[in-house]
Amino acid sequence: MDTEEKAARLADIKARMTRAAAGRPVRLLAVSKLKPASAIRELAAQGQTEFGENYVQEAQAKQAELADLPLTWHLIGPLQSNKCAAAAATFDWVQSVDREKIVPLLAQHRGNRPPLNVLIQVNIDDEASKSGCRPEAVSALAVSILRFPELRLRGLMAIPAPGDANTLGSAFRRMAGLFDSLRAQHASVDTLSMGMSDDFELAIAEGASLIRVGSALFGARISP
Repeated sequence: MDTEEKAARLADIKARMTRAAAGRPVRLLAVSKLKPASAIRELAAQGQTEFGENYVQEAQAKQAELADLPLTWHLIGPLQSNKCAAAAATFDWVQSVDREKIVPLLAQHRGNRPPLNVLIQVNIDDEASKSGCRPEAVSALAVSILRFPELRLRGLMAIPAPGDANTLGSAFRRMAGLFDSLRAQHASVDTLSMGMSDDFELAIAEGASLIRVGSALFGARISP
């Protein structure tokens, strides 16, 4: 895909976001996993600043190559305990905090950097194959995060089970309800991350404030 096509895709997605949001602010996270640093640089030249990666080492290599750009990096993939030190040092946001065990590990390794922005990942459809805490565990996990000044609780993230518009809409609405409850309890909460290439307009309509778009921006991924 050439630079012109990437620019056209970005403009189209932003226009669709604007229509779906109906005046409400929504941010775009460009999911760049398995895409080269050159593709990120091309989108950055069009004004895109937030990028999402699934793998710590892959993100570190891209950051080194793109160190001249003022980008914001999100970890959106599952986080293993033994990767917490590297994740805390590498990313501006971690969207996949789903259990109390990793919370102190992230805090411990943040060092003197600005607080790490954290989203709690919720397994909203209780899928055995997906990461994420159960909805009823959100409140306790939030309290654990708030114990550490090195972390900043910003909200929730979810990847609902595939389905039709009715099924997805129901999952998005349940996430929005959880988010509203969490935001009422904690002043720092402002981000609901849900919606991807195939369903982001529906997610926005149901309350998403950040969407994660990969293939619609970069084209299909080829696994290594």
